[in-house]
Amino acid sequence: MVVLGKKSLSESMNARVIGSGTESMILAHGYGGDQSVWDKLIPYLTNHFTLLVFDWPFSGAIKDPNLFDLENYSNLSYDAFADVLINLLDEIKFNSSSSSSSSSSSSVFVGHSMSGMIGCIASVKRPDLFNRLILVAASPRLGHLYINTEDYEGGLNKSEVDNIIETIGTNFYDWAEKFASLAMDAKDPPSADKFAQSLQRMRPEIALSVAKTVFYCDEREVLEKVVTPCTIVQTNSDIVAPNSVAYYMQAKIKADATVEIIDTFGHFPHLTAHLQLIQVLSRVLGFQY
Repeated sequence: MVVLGKKSLSESMNARVIGSGTESMILAHGYGGDQSVWDKLIPYLTNHFTLLVFDWPFSGAIKDPNLFDLENYSNLSYDAFADVLINLLDEIKFNSSSSSSSSSSSSVFVGHSMSGMIGCIASVKRPDLFNRLILVAASPRLGHLYINTEDYEGGLNKSEVDNIIETIGTNFYDWAEKFASLAMDAKDPPSADKFAQSLQRMRPEIALSVAKTVFYCDEREVLEKVVTPCTIVQTNSDIVAPNSVAYYMQAKIKADATVEIIDTFGHFPHLTAHLQLIQVLSRVLGFQY
């Protein structure tokens, strides 16, 4: 249970509604990030979309240390995060307030990494809130790095993931710096530094708790329940999310699902290849920028 005191959920999560478009879009960052990871995309979107950006309770940008309840979020599932997303949308009445001049009362959801599956779960619980899911470098079996099984190739085996979790627990700040450089395009050091700083702002105990969910959860059964159309976006070389995961998701998702491969390296195309990502969004969603 999260105790918010006098602040609303939207205030506690630093939620902002920006833009003047007639369509609505939600931008949800992944593990270690905050809403600033979308800064390069926002100027290209605000003419066509009214945007909602926010910081997840685990983010280092959150000022209230009580917003993240370790017990509530420690069940190795994204279910609690999906509930927070739904509560946020209901509280600010985002869809109804942002679509007064549009025939649609639902939003495009853009979720990076773990937020991709959070969006899938939220869409199953409340399909009325979403008209399309854009899943950027997402995976149903772990949201960040993936454990291989006999019928599912995610990227890492269990011993490798166990070692990562141990390192996060014993030397989080050193791991964060190294991970940022490995998961980012080496040709873009400023973006790697930006993400490393964001990651290192997380409280270590929260970073470890969320990492356990990210690395050990298995949400594959959710895919067959998703009825909202999906676009799955991957880079052509991502040590975190192999392309095999994208095509696995496409095959399992119940709704229409397409895969878009961006010709770049790394797990963060919104930071290192934002123009290519905008081109994909423009083509899929039918807007000009």
